[in-house]
Amino acid sequence: MKKHIPNILTLFNLLSGLIALVFVFQQKWLYAALFVILGILFDYADGFVARKLNVSSPLGLQLDSLADMVTSGIVPAFSMFFLIQDALEVNIMQEFVWDSKHLLPFAGLLIALGSALRLAKFNVDDRQTTSFIGLPTPANALFIMALPLVIYYQKDLNCQLLSNPYVLVLISIASAYLLNAEIPLFSLKFKNYSWKDNPEKYILIAGAVLLIPFFKFLGINLVIILYLILSLFFKNRDIKKDEN
Repeated sequence: MKKHIPNILTLFNLLSGLIALVFVFQQKWLYAALFVILGILFDYADGFVARKLNVSSPLGLQLDSLADMVTSGIVPAFSMFFLIQDALEVNIMQEFVWDSKHLLPFAGLLIALGSALRLAKFNVDDRQTTSFIGLPTPANALFIMALPLVIYYQKDLNCQLLSNPYVLVLISIASAYLLNAEIPLFSLKFKNYSWKDNPEKYILIAGAVLLIPFFKFLGINLVIILYLILSLFFKNRDIKKDEN
C-alpha cells in the first residue's frame, strides 16, 4: 500500500492543476494561483514521501512529469495567453481573425512547449539528481502566475510595463528559453543544515521572507529572479574556487 502513497500525492498535484486551469479560463487569477501553489506543494511532497518510504519508481517519475506538465506547464501557458489577449483588448474565444493582433496571444503557449521539453529532458538527464539544468517548471509557473496578480491586484504599483502585450510575449519567449537553457541552478533540498554547505539556499529563503511581505505578489517574481542570480553567482564562485 505504501508504494502508492507518492502516486496519490502526484494525482492530487494533477487535480490541483486541472482546477487551476478552470479558474484560468474564468480569469479568477487568485484562485488559479492558489491551486498552482497547492499543486507544487503536492509535487514536492510526492518526491519527499517517495524518498522517505524508499518507494521511488519509474512509474512515479513519469506520472510526476505528466502532472507537472498540467500544473506547471499548461496552466501558466494559458494564463499568459489570456494576459496577452487582454492586453491587446481582443477576445479570440468569441471572434478570431487571421491578423497579428489575434495571433499574438498564442505566443503564450510557448511556455507549454518549453515546459514539455524541460520535463522530458529532466527524465533522461542524469546530471540533475542534486541540482537543476535550466529553470524548474514549478519556479517558472510561480513567476508566470504572479504576473496577473501584480497586474490586477497591485494597481498601486502602476505596472504598465507588464500590461504591454509585447513585453508579455518577450517574457513567454524568455520563459521557454530559461526552462531549457544550460544554466546550472541549485536545488532547495538540504543534505544538511550548515551555513557552509547551503549559503545560497539560506539567502534565498531570507530573500523570500523579506521580499514577499514588502512587495506582495511582485515579491514572488523578485524571488525567482533572485534564485537565478544566486545560482549564477555561486556557480561562478565554485568555478573560480576549483581553478585556484
